[in-house]
Amino acid sequence: MSTPVQRALRTYLDHLVVERGLADNTLKSYRRDLRRYLRFLAARDVTDLTGVDEAGVSAFLVHLREGDEEHPPLSASSAGRAVVAVRGFHRFAVRDGLSEADPAAAVRPPTPAKRLPKALPVTDIVRILDAAAAPGTALALRDRALLELLYASGARISEAVGLDVDDVDLEGAAVLLRGKGSKERVVPFGSMAGEAVSAYLVRARPTLVAASTGRVGGALFLNARGGRLSRQSAWTVLVRAAQRAGVTAEVSPHTLRHSFATHLIDGGADVRVVQELLGHASVTTTQVYTLVTVDSLREVYATAHPRALG
Repeated sequence: MSTPVQRALRTYLDHLVVERGLADNTLKSYRRDLRRYLRFLAARDVTDLTGVDEAGVSAFLVHLREGDEEHPPLSASSAGRAVVAVRGFHRFAVRDGLSEADPAAAVRPPTPAKRLPKALPVTDIVRILDAAAAPGTALALRDRALLELLYASGARISEAVGLDVDDVDLEGAAVLLRGKGSKERVVPFGSMAGEAVSAYLVRARPTLVAASTGRVGGALFLNARGGRLSRQSAWTVLVRAAQRAGVTAEVSPHTLRHSFATHLIDGGADVRVVQELLGHASVTTTQVYTLVTVDSLREVYATAHPRALG
């Protein structure tokens, strides 16, 4: 004979099939996770929903993360998926009158670990920048200026292609960036980026303007037809330069932004200064870069300390 909690689960699974119309794969995941949940409850002699409390649901989450003889430990994302299924089950039980209380309401899925940004070594950055300018054409000068400015300012790709000529102060070595929510910030850049942008403005942009059949406007970075450079085209500029440079790591415009932040912090910059430069609303967003630095310190320690490997 089935227990009350087993009958409640069958009712819930029928609801997912008939009323929610979940896809087969999703339904299989729910069924697998919830049956494991019921086995966990049975091992604790819980056969009725009234016997489930918040501590029991939390214990199930811990059980998922630790694993057992039959199941390996689950990652945060996999355990989170199971907890979502359990929360849905208990919420349904209350709504359908099968239970008076929801013991899973306050149990939150675990937060997946943040992926650390992938920064390129400075040597790879230099190789990419040099490769962008190699042909010496108007477009090559533009590409070098674009990539130099991206790395020098930590600008998002959308911010860079949205720049107008008047947004760049070559004399003051600073650029006006318009970030998320139209928030503006002024970011300094170094002499190499300044030289690259100056060379582009003097020797290349007029050529691209001349190729235009319409009004160019004040766009800083232009395409071969004299129009504003698009995000996708800017992405392609970087990827091709990386290929010519022989850099095999996965590269995107955000890679330059990550490298900008990581190299600054590695060089001793305060995280709050980097926060301002990146245009992050919260310093917690920027603090992930400090984890990169700690990781690099661990690598150095592991190879340099005589008793690091025991």
